[in-house]
Amino acid sequence: MESLGELLSQMQSPKLKARSERLVQELFDDPIIQELMAEHPELTRSQLTLHLGKLYQYTKDCRNCAACPGLERCPNDFQGHYTKLTVETVTATPELYERKVPCPKQLAFQRETEIRKRIRSFYIDERALNEGYNAVEIVSKDKNRAPAVGQVMQYIQYTKENGLPNRGLYLKGHFGTGKTFLMSYMLYELATSGYTGVIVYMPEFVEEVKYVMQDNQRLKEMVETMKQADLLVFDDIGAENLNPWVRDHVLGSILNYRMNRRPTFYTSNYDLPALEQHLSFTSKDGEEAYKGQRLMDRIAPFVELVTVNGSNQRRA
Repeated sequence: MESLGELLSQMQSPKLKARSERLVQELFDDPIIQELMAEHPELTRSQLTLHLGKLYQYTKDCRNCAACPGLERCPNDFQGHYTKLTVETVTATPELYERKVPCPKQLAFQRETEIRKRIRSFYIDERALNEGYNAVEIVSKDKNRAPAVGQVMQYIQYTKENGLPNRGLYLKGHFGTGKTFLMSYMLYELATSGYTGVIVYMPEFVEEVKYVMQDNQRLKEMVETMKQADLLVFDDIGAENLNPWVRDHVLGSILNYRMNRRPTFYTSNYDLPALEQHLSFTSKDGEEAYKGQRLMDRIAPFVELVTVNGSNQRRA
């Protein structure tokens, strides 16, 4: 190991000193530093020499950002951030200060993350949430969807301009016509305005509730999440295998709380009369028409019907 004296001797070497001076001169000749000096003529070269580390990091980050390879491959020391230099006069002498600032891509990522945090899903295929945010793409895949897309977009625009209405939408259509994607698009668009949303795939939700009936705390949390969300979507309602307890005490409780408070949305292969018939029947008690009607009294008056036409895109 070299002694401290040997290291000090090397530092005093004329070759090392000349090399250091050359590197400093190259740094000051850098167009990025030249531009900085032109913007802040109040800074002398001797003052800047005291901040060589900051100047070097600044030029490095500037060049990395100019050839940005994307946020995930950001080469800067602090991913998604770059060095910003500012000049402030705290006393009588101007000083150079360094800050790490998020770049536009990082800001967009943070905004996207905040939006997605406002949307919760239960048992939904994540592809619907990740791919359902482009109305133009939804229409372009099948022009027959256009009227339904228009109705959903009108609802979004109305809500952004006037606030959350009490009524939701009931999307009725055949398999694979894009109902779930339309609702995912709506949740995302309204999440950008600060609204929270929950989307629930009904067949799996009903089966899950049957298993967590004894876990009161977990069930309570699920139900409260659905009650309190600004926007609640029951996806593929009518495809579930209901039992009386889930229908009357879980689904009924959620709908009873939300009506006249917050809008609820549905996607289904059934029209409203057929859904009422479905809700009237359970595998345990058979047909109970008045119970189906009681639920429909909490659904039908609080939705606008949207017919989603088109072909089955899953097969396509």
